[in-house]
Amino acid sequence: MERPERLSLQSADGAQLNLDALYQIAPSCFTEATDSKTGKIKRVVNFDVLRQLLGDDTVEDATEAYEFSWVGKQEARAEVLRPINKTLRPVKEDSVDWDNTQNLYIEGDNLEVLKLLQKSYLGKVKMIYIDPPYNTGNDFVYHDDSSRSQEEEDLAAGNIDELGNRYRKNTDSNGRFHSEWCSMIYARLMVARSLLTEDGVIFISIDDNEDGNLLKICNEVFGSENFIGQLIHQRAKGGGQAKHIVKGHDYILVYSSNSDVLNLARKKVIQKKVETINGVDYIINDDVVRKVFGKYDKSMGDRRCFYEELLQYKGEAKKKEIDEDIKNGKLFLRLNDSGMHTICRYEKVGEATSKMYSIIKLTEDQSVIKVLSEEGKKDIEGLGIKGFSYPKPVDIIRQIVDAGTNKDSLVLDFFSGSATTAHAIMKLNGEDGGQRKYIMVQLPEETPEDSDARKEGFNNICELGKERIRRAGKKIKEEHPNAKDLDTGFRVFRIDESNFEDVERTPKDYNQDELDLFLNNVKSDRDDLDLLFGCMLDWGVKLSLPMSSEEVDGKMIYTVNEGDLVACFAEKVTDSVVKAMADKQPLRVIFRDSCFDQDADKINIYETFKQLLDWSDKDVEKNIRVI
Repeated sequence: MERPERLSLQSADGAQLNLDALYQIAPSCFTEATDSKTGKIKRVVNFDVLRQLLGDDTVEDATEAYEFSWVGKQEARAEVLRPINKTLRPVKEDSVDWDNTQNLYIEGDNLEVLKLLQKSYLGKVKMIYIDPPYNTGNDFVYHDDSSRSQEEEDLAAGNIDELGNRYRKNTDSNGRFHSEWCSMIYARLMVARSLLTEDGVIFISIDDNEDGNLLKICNEVFGSENFIGQLIHQRAKGGGQAKHIVKGHDYILVYSSNSDVLNLARKKVIQKKVETINGVDYIINDDVVRKVFGKYDKSMGDRRCFYEELLQYKGEAKKKEIDEDIKNGKLFLRLNDSGMHTICRYEKVGEATSKMYSIIKLTEDQSVIKVLSEEGKKDIEGLGIKGFSYPKPVDIIRQIVDAGTNKDSLVLDFFSGSATTAHAIMKLNGEDGGQRKYIMVQLPEETPEDSDARKEGFNNICELGKERIRRAGKKIKEEHPNAKDLDTGFRVFRIDESNFEDVERTPKDYNQDELDLFLNNVKSDRDDLDLLFGCMLDWGVKLSLPMSSEEVDGKMIYTVNEGDLVACFAEKVTDSVVKAMADKQPLRVIFRDSCFDQDADKINIYETFKQLLDWSDKDVEKNIRVI
């Protein structure tokens, strides 16, 4: 029997994900070949068969084709496929309600984080909202390691030859300015798309500088047929220095994974309440009146809306139908000041739905337009936090989340900034009783030394964003004391290098003091939780799942979601430990190499789990891993 298989210690291979997707729709174009790296048999594409399957709808080396390209696009595409050897480490001390929350806050470069999330969250995210840097002329922070030097850009653009001789005047500085931004957003959107559900939707805030380029990129990444529309919202006042036209608005591009199955509607935010029942505000649904009486002459006022007039205008059959609905609690009679009864149905405030309007405003009153940057500052400064000049208003993001999600959806924001999205999700959950979850991702950019944020003790944006969520969550709980299961907590993770030492070298490359790396390859500053969450990432288990631990024979056993994954990282695991792990009916089992004195002990695991769980050889090979 083979030894237990090792768990992969890197992020998903983008090329393999594409191959897996292709295999699902065209398995006949695959054949088998020996992997030169592992010596194992793997699936590979037979391009001749693939071309036959595609018929005439293929092109190679076309001299002219409709496409959007820029210098650096090929490298950005290659970067999407490239796996990384990093991990996400838990930061319990910064978290809120660690044991119960299902929300995540992740610190790190968002491209790397997105890659690490692929195994666990592939096809799991219902909605993405991002507010990326607008490329207004200032340097943006997200310079990827794969970005090229000016010389490399010149060579690719045809400005110099391979010896560095310039034979064309450099007129592409502005093009390179746009190219860097396009490469940055293209790579991130390519990875992010794989996380969306089949009916998922993405909202992207942008301004005039890159709106046209972003539209072309999204058409390629998501497909032009999945372009839903472009929302417009007013931004800051001012514009005194504008040369010709004051730019008073920005955009939000909307794309879906599959426009055929997308249901994009939002709940009307109606402020006027009619009655409070059991602590819930209700309004009258006027549609009921229209359905019962039909359209009526306004000169007659409300007479035809009264129950007392029902028999006269609609007849006995309709009166019996309405009486039955009243008896069953579907309709209600409401007495007015004149002693007449209006037929009505109560609905919770904000429960009625409508399609989104392309111009977003902060209130249902379309005659009122509030300046977004001012409202966004009020939202965050209302929590006692200063330091952001142009945060998005909570109400705008709340409307978007309301339209793009169900009550139990997962939302991702990988340019989370001041964490407005998290604030909006908690606010909406408080209002409608939803249980939406979020993943916030933010690079820990340092705050300027002379900024209000630095003066208040926030050294980077992540510190500010986390504190905002803490304060907003507390305030929302106070505003909605009756909201059940309102999750205002979050688990914090921070991207870091791999949990494991580099042991790719052969033994002869090590000195005697380093040989123990082969026996204990875990870095000295990592603990069991680091290893547990690293394994969850590598094996496609959500980081938000509940977990527990127990001690058996002095060894700690960790259980994720009552058996989704069971792990032990202690040395010299005993039979009692293995049996205790099997008792949890696990779907996945993880051990550390150092759990065993010799390879024969690892092989014995197979037999134990086979006996206790009635697993076949194939089951144990699939369900057990070592690190």
